[in-house]
Amino acid sequence: MQQRDAADSSPMQSAGLALVELLVTAQKQDCLTVGIYESAKLLNSDPDSVVLCVLAADDEDDVALQIHFTLLQSFCCDNGITILRVSGVQRLQQLLGAVDANRNQEERGDLHCLLVTNPQADHCRLQEVGTYCQESRRLDQWVPELVLQER
Repeated sequence: MQQRDAADSSPMQSAGLALVELLVTAQKQDCLTVGIYESAKLLNSDPDSVVLCVLAADDEDDVALQIHFTLLQSFCCDNGITILRVSGVQRLQQLLGAVDANRNQEERGDLHCLLVTNPQADHCRLQEVGTYCQESRRLDQWVPELVLQER
């Protein structure tokens, strides 16, 4: 069954796997900024270092979060930073939340905004995610979206 799934994978599934690998690698290389507040600080001080902005939310009804996202999207657009919307926050917590036990629960819990800051962080995966975003924009999806599959 696994081989058939890989052969039948859609561009979204392939990009989702690439994103997962990119985020895990970036975190290991200390090239991942996590959290809306920390991301906003980095974007304000050094936007040129950011190569990808991932906005993650499962609840579209959170008005405050949507306002933050709108501001972050606008800033990233103005600065040429690739943006990707993701649903599957629980999957992100599985991947990234348990790695840094030195952070308090609140810091680990804010996975709504993730910034990849090193262009060398698993470059081939970054290119794959970037290509998916370009193709999505070509199809008039201003902010590309992915659904991360639970494991």
